[in-house]
Amino acid sequence: MTAQVPSIEFFEGISEELSNVSLRRNRSTGVRSVLMTFAHLKSLEKFNSFTKKFSKALLLIDTEGRISVEPSSVKFIFGGPEGDEIDRVECVFEIEREDHWERFMRFMNRYAEANGMAYGER
Repeated sequence: MTAQVPSIEFFEGISEELSNVSLRRNRSTGVRSVLMTFAHLKSLEKFNSFTKKFSKALLLIDTEGRISVEPSSVKFIFGGPEGDEIDRVECVFEIEREDHWERFMRFMNRYAEANGMAYGER
């Protein structure tokens, strides 16, 4: 049996490359928020989004299974000489329950290891 390579998908079957992730915690409520940044989306290239099923959520997939997350916001930031090129995509979601946070962190550790990412303080 082969191990599931950790992946992040907006559209079923199209793995996206995470450029950066920022983890925050609201000091007054304790609610954690996650900001995932993508330099580009494969699902937007070559009209892939028209040929694949939209998951209506962000899917985080690893050896433990699937995590389905509904983003509270998805922002497309444009740049380039004409201002019409996607510079990056920012996806934000909140995690309130401790067990969900622990599961998310296990996913992120696997994803980071598989993709050569490292944790750093700001």
